[in-house]
Amino acid sequence: MPKRVILITGTPCVGKTSVAQALAAKLDALNLNLTELATRENLILGKDKKRNSIIVNEKKMKQRIRKLIETCEKDNIVVDGHFAVNVVPSKLASHVFVLRRNPIELRKLMEQSGYSGAKLWENLESEILDVCLVDALNVHGKEKVCELDASGKSVKEVVTEVLNVLEGHKRCHVGIVDWIGKLESEGLLDEYLRI
Repeated sequence: MPKRVILITGTPCVGKTSVAQALAAKLDALNLNLTELATRENLILGKDKKRNSIIVNEKKMKQRIRKLIETCEKDNIVVDGHFAVNVVPSKLASHVFVLRRNPIELRKLMEQSGYSGAKLWENLESEILDVCLVDALNVHGKEKVCELDASGKSVKEVVTEVLNVLEGHKRCHVGIVDWIGKLESEGLLDEYLRI
């Protein structure tokens, strides 16, 4: 049986890491958090001082991910990170789950996590404009990508949805959220699209 490589992606604070950890535990899978991997194995080009974040060496990360997947003895591998779609080769990925979250809820979670200023608004804009979803579709194609709305859901509920897809009980869909339409109907679009 070929290894199943499951990507969990989305903007910061949508719940990627929590969902990936819980899913990996359920599947007895290797769990690869890309930020931790980059830091631990020095797969970093530098630091973006403006955004207070690391700049990952994608070439080295791709090589390391490929090796980890090829040498892994487990049947399932769960990779989480907002740039997972760019560093896991498409031919190795079996499923790509893009977690989405209502921007109003997401803003509160980001602020609680210490996001502010341009970093907060850039990430909210990314969620509103479907950036992670579009990236996933461009790299991995519609047949592998599944968009899940995590708004108001517990980690357990999101993991159950992922498992239902993996087990064939539920089909993958994309285009399930329209944050621009939602914010516009609530009169909040100008407030949330600041950049």
